[in-house]
Amino acid sequence: MSETPKGTKKMSLVTDSPVNSSSSDDFASFLDATLDSDFAESSPEGEAENEDDDKDDDNFENKRIKRCKVENLVTAEESSGSTLRASGKEKKRGNLVRARASWVRRWKYCPVYRGCVFCEELLDRWEWTLGLFSFCEEESTKKDACTHPGSFGDMCILCGQRLEEETGVTFGYIHKGLRLNNDEIVRLRSTDMKNLIRHKKLCLVLDLDHTLLNSTRLVDLSSEEQYLKSQAFSPQDASEGSLFVLEAMHMMTKLRPFVRNFLKEVYNLFELYVYTMGDRPYALAMAKLLDPRREYFGDRIISRDDGTLKHQKGLDVVLGQESAVLILDDTENAWIKHHKENLILMERYHFFRSSTHQFGYNCKSLSELKSDESETEGALVTVLNVLKQVHSMFFDERGIDHIIRDVRQVLKTLRKEVLKGCKIVFSRVFPTEFQAENHQLWKMAEQLGATCGIELDPSVTHVVSLDVGTEKSRWAVKENKFLVHPRWIEAANYMWKRQPEDNFSVNQVKNQ
Repeated sequence: MSETPKGTKKMSLVTDSPVNSSSSDDFASFLDATLDSDFAESSPEGEAENEDDDKDDDNFENKRIKRCKVENLVTAEESSGSTLRASGKEKKRGNLVRARASWVRRWKYCPVYRGCVFCEELLDRWEWTLGLFSFCEEESTKKDACTHPGSFGDMCILCGQRLEEETGVTFGYIHKGLRLNNDEIVRLRSTDMKNLIRHKKLCLVLDLDHTLLNSTRLVDLSSEEQYLKSQAFSPQDASEGSLFVLEAMHMMTKLRPFVRNFLKEVYNLFELYVYTMGDRPYALAMAKLLDPRREYFGDRIISRDDGTLKHQKGLDVVLGQESAVLILDDTENAWIKHHKENLILMERYHFFRSSTHQFGYNCKSLSELKSDESETEGALVTVLNVLKQVHSMFFDERGIDHIIRDVRQVLKTLRKEVLKGCKIVFSRVFPTEFQAENHQLWKMAEQLGATCGIELDPSVTHVVSLDVGTEKSRWAVKENKFLVHPRWIEAANYMWKRQPEDNFSVNQVKNQ
């Protein structure tokens, strides 16, 4: 047979999304009927998960009537003497069904599958492939020529064939053992990009430690921090407070002020990911504190266990186009060089003493001072305004195709406005043998729109120095130019706004 059977439609993955179709539900139910009894014995979660499923029984029951159509269809084909009998094709079809069964077993009991576009689209593709296999020999031949877009372990996610070697990128945070090849990643990112643009959203990848929260081991609490134990909530009360004791992990975590409002607002503008260099149990525990109702992150929680690099992060495990992804992190070197253009650098949040000591600060922590960042003027308030500006600049420009826009160029344009019009000369800030233009401060100032030089002239507006006694520093005072500490540039970088020079005079900062 060479024609597609009546009633069967070849699926377009863009237009025939499972969001607008119940075909994936039909296929899932067909396999559910044979899996339910087995899974009750094999599921590690047992009755606890079945209890959660009971809440959705009403919704699933309404769909099961439709789902049995596939079962009836297959039964009818087999009883009418289909061409798939006692042959190699019958064996292959069995492998295909078992592959789908393995996936659906994971899919049904995955707590986030209902919001996972990838899961639902994959089920739709499988249902289509299995249906055509039952109908015509020609489509079965096409299955034999499967390009193997991804795999679970050694089994292709589409045709069920066992593969000799593992290829592609691991996406274990979506489902354990899942790997996708480059072409499939490109296809999924393209589809995701179109969906995001249609909803006027971009991607935002969020770091955890020192960005959204601060954690410490309980044994590292100082004597002046012991009072925190009586003020902390348990993780079960995640929606109630901002300070938590995680007894099972022997840790205490403090959420950054304004973080809940921050997440609520950015969720309307961005598809949110968590990406931490902590291990997976820690990543999941922190995400639960930040998003106890699972409104924001879904299954997009990436840990160091999910990355392809050992000590750095990369966007290769993010299913979003790089041109539409922003990163919020407190550590620039945590990211590979190619992705630093996507980065908005955050001022670090040091609440606990162990955090201040970790980064070499010889001062009391916020917790020891019984203080905290401002809820209305803190770092997250500042960066939220920046994110809103980037989003607005990306989407408000008319007459262009947003698909080809690049958020990195928007970010660069916005950043260059911060110190625009400033001409800076540095004085004894860099080691003598160091090439000035390669120093981080020099590059930072230029990224913020300033012009940097090494020679004094009337056009210079700022001298950046650590010492008021240098020749250039004395010239700045004599010529009534701004003489500021290097932290003035760093503050402008974090605040995305030129800071008052009087707050960063050399003597004042030196004495702090």
